[in-house]
Amino acid sequence: MRIGIDIDGVLTDEHRFIIDYGTKYLNDEGIRYTFHQDIYDSPNSFEITKDQYDAFWRKYLVYYSENSLIRPFASEVIQKLKQENNEIYIITSRSFTTYENEYQQKMQNIVKKWLAKNNILYDEILFSTNKAEIVKKMNIDVMVEDKPENILAIAKIIPVICYNHPYNEKLADANIIRAYSWYDIYKILLELLDRKG
Repeated sequence: MRIGIDIDGVLTDEHRFIIDYGTKYLNDEGIRYTFHQDIYDSPNSFEITKDQYDAFWRKYLVYYSENSLIRPFASEVIQKLKQENNEIYIITSRSFTTYENEYQQKMQNIVKKWLAKNNILYDEILFSTNKAEIVKKMNIDVMVEDKPENILAIAKIIPVICYNHPYNEKLADANIIRAYSWYDIYKILLELLDRKG
């Protein structure tokens, strides 16, 4: 099976990082905010301006990219999947990795170093903002994703394992399967493999 795996929100808990570091940043800067955990990574999450939100990420993006903790058992489960002859495709639209500018190579290298540091095995890494297109092009069988718009677009093509977050809890579709941990993802993948025969 060819398995697509997102990074932010799936291999990492980006949502928790945004809550912890976003609230610290906004307090340090004296910016008033109201947090909405059911809104995906955007200025609307805090009811602040785009400039204020961009300033937060300018301060913390490299730190987050280099130091975020990997979710428990992600590496272990991916190693099992590889041992069972599945192909792993990391598909990410991490900030600046898809931009044609001077930061692109630096940010892509940071991602690759983070994956190596955390023992994430993969066959290929793809940087793209259009994940549905990549899924089709690479003949991916199932995608593990958390971003609502990606889940909805990809679910029109293949099954999506939705890593549960408050901002994606309302999504429902026959092709969307909700998961709560990496061993939950593993169980779902085994069930999908059984169905494929």
